[in-house]
Order: sequence, then structure tokens, then C-alpha cells
Amino acid sequence: MKKSVYILLVLIGLTFTSFAQNRTEAETGSQVKMMKFYPNPATSVINFEFQRNFDKSYSLQIFNFMGKKVYELKTLSSRININLDEFYRGIYIFQLRDKNGSIVESGKFQVNK
Repeated sequence: MKKSVYILLVLIGLTFTSFAQNRTEAETGSQVKMMKFYPNPATSVINFEFQRNFDKSYSLQIFNFMGKKVYELKTLSSRININLDEFYRGIYIFQLRDKNGSIVESGKFQVNK
């Protein structure tokens, strides 16, 4: 009897877990990312690639973990390669901004040297 109750609880738990993981974007409120960046952590270069909705009027800003702007690119292409020679080891925040200065997307990456 105990074994069948245990199996039933495991099956109910698995069903609930798969239901929770299969929620749609609309239900979770998350957004699909416009750009991907790699590698993370990075050592010598980091690449940014637009996945969708590329707009040449966007700008890319990178801030160190203290909030100081360390890099800005005002004219973007669909693929961006940033040399990290002048970056110190640590965590950096990037912000993709539209022509009005509003943040369209942001994220963080790590530099390991």
C-alpha cells in the first residue's frame, strides 16, 4: 500500500512540474530576447547578434558593475564584436537603447582574464 501511494505522489509531482514548465510567454510575462551574446564568460572578445527587430537607430552601452559607462556604440550592425582588451575582469551590464534613449533590452556578462 505504501509503495502505491509513493508512486502516485511521484506521478502527481511530475505532472505538476511539466505543467509549470510548459507555460507560454504570455502567461509568464517574459519577453523573447532581441539579441544574443556570447561567449559568457568572455576573455578577449564578446559578440552580440540581433535575433529579430534589428534597428540601425539603436545604441549599445556597456557599464561596469559600479555603474560607470565604459563603452558605447551609437551605430549598430546586425552583428557586433567588441574587443575586451581594455576591460578589467568582472561583471558588466549592457543596455540596448532606442533613438529616444529608452532601454529596449539589457543583460549582463562576465569578463574573465
